[in-house]
Amino acid sequence: MPPKRAKASATKTDEEPVTVRADALAPTLTLAKEIYAQLAGGEIPRMRLPLRTKQNLSFHPREGVWKLGKAMGTRSARKLDGALMLLRTFYLVDFINEMSADKKTSTLRELYYISEGWDDAKFHSEDESNLLIEDLEVLCDRLREDFRLHPEENGASVIGDLTLKERNRKGIVKKFNCRDDVGDGGYSLPFNVEKEKIEFVSTGAKFVVAIECGGMVDRLAENGFDEKYNAVLLHLKGQPARSTRRFLKRMNEELKLPVVVFTDGDPWSFRIFASVAYGAIKTAHLSPYLATPSAEFLGVTASDIENYDLPHDKLSEQDVRALEAELTDPRFGTAEWRSEIELMLKNGKKAEQQSLAKYGLNFVTDRYLPEKLGEMGAL
Repeated sequence: MPPKRAKASATKTDEEPVTVRADALAPTLTLAKEIYAQLAGGEIPRMRLPLRTKQNLSFHPREGVWKLGKAMGTRSARKLDGALMLLRTFYLVDFINEMSADKKTSTLRELYYISEGWDDAKFHSEDESNLLIEDLEVLCDRLREDFRLHPEENGASVIGDLTLKERNRKGIVKKFNCRDDVGDGGYSLPFNVEKEKIEFVSTGAKFVVAIECGGMVDRLAENGFDEKYNAVLLHLKGQPARSTRRFLKRMNEELKLPVVVFTDGDPWSFRIFASVAYGAIKTAHLSPYLATPSAEFLGVTASDIENYDLPHDKLSEQDVRALEAELTDPRFGTAEWRSEIELMLKNGKKAEQQSLAKYGLNFVTDRYLPEKLGEMGAL
């Protein structure tokens, strides 16, 4: 199930300051009470949580997402490693609730350094703290954003006819259009893109183009593609942040906008598409919340490299291994994907989005995208 969201107040006005989601931290306190009761009863403290192992993950073709299975594990203080993890968990719970009381947020990196003051409970690497936060998401059926934790980097940038209301840090709501009221870089997504932060007002767009490279976003915007074809352009910034994937899903579900993904033509870019459409193993517990299964891959495909005679590079050994792995990945299980991957392996070629500039700066917007989108039925 996707994480539960607190209901917004029906009487809130734009002028009222934003409040902490009422039920966001309740599960962390429930967890603390359960451990306290075990200690008070003379029991060795323990907690159960779903196993986040490959064996407990499965791809659900019907829904098009990765999901956690039902296998559970027990984290107990009976052993030293388990005791340390429980100790870290409740230092983290205390920190989260303290931030809430102080109306503060923290980056994941800041949390790692804050743990230096936790004595024996300190983390030895940022990977350790990140994994524990993910465990807490699973245990509490909430998001790290609910816990006021966020990554160092921001999300995507958006350009197009999309009017939003955003509540800023002072609680003031601003209404603006992501084409007419922003600079050349577009509107930059915050780490929290939920309804209590961002509200969709209106759009004249017919579809969303999610684009891997910033240079290609600039090319499409400069050429007026978003206006001519009524599109919203969204910069994925490589492997997209969670806020980016969530924003795409919200546009798709709430505004009924089809999503197409435009990336480089290589195995790593194919995986960028897969994370948008189907979710990733690492965040399988959030797939129903982050993934957009109806998203379609626009290009660059192995066929495009041949059909448009694009400048290309030779596949590396690492590229070949990645493509071979994708042939067994259920996210690429369709006949069309298998055909494209096999063609790329056969020809040994990969190409960047910018290779389309071989035919001039207008080629991508005058011919390539209209042809591809027309074939897909988006135009």
